[in-house]
Amino acid sequence: MRDAEAFVAANTVVARPPLVPEVALHLATEITPIWQATEAWLGEEGIEPPFWAFAWPGSQALARYVLDEPSRVAGLRVLDFAAGGGLAAIAAAMAGAAAVEAAELDPLAHAATRLNARLNGVVVTEAPGDVVGSPCRWDRILAGDVCYEAPMTNHVLPWLRAMATAGAEVWLADPGRAYLPRHGLEPLSRHLVPTSRELEDHDERNVTIWRVSHPSQGA
Repeated sequence: MRDAEAFVAANTVVARPPLVPEVALHLATEITPIWQATEAWLGEEGIEPPFWAFAWPGSQALARYVLDEPSRVAGLRVLDFAAGGGLAAIAAAMAGAAAVEAAELDPLAHAATRLNARLNGVVVTEAPGDVVGSPCRWDRILAGDVCYEAPMTNHVLPWLRAMATAGAEVWLADPGRAYLPRHGLEPLSRHLVPTSRELEDHDERNVTIWRVSHPSQGA
């Protein structure tokens, strides 16, 4: 999908997330222009926001964690779920994961991930479509900032818990979203992530990375 890659490249600049300067990404500088440009390119209005164009707090925290603790992913099969531009996936590949997949519904997100992976000299495989409901084929599943609205949380959390039961270690990075579940989570790491007032109502966010389990398993 070369046209999608050309669109991403034309409407972003190469920059480095503040918490993860090791990784270069194609990022938007302002949210309104990229949103308007995406609507014009697709010929549609009321589209989903271009989440792929920003380094969200959850993905920055996950990327920082795997780069600081590479043994947690080295040699393993990793899925970056709701990957956006693939920041956590790229970090996992840089940390020595045996295979890395990025799951996204937005084809522009996959285009951004392809560009970003090439920019950083790593290989990230596309997991197209909705992977929710798929059987477990991963050792680690990284999910950044997926509890921002009730429908999304209700759709993905049962599957993520099922993946944890099936043998994957599931990490959920959350900056205090309203729909974060109250049970079945064990804190792994905490990170103070600089952010933008365009995206958040604060200049920085406290992100906790949680290990997901079934609520009956405690935590």
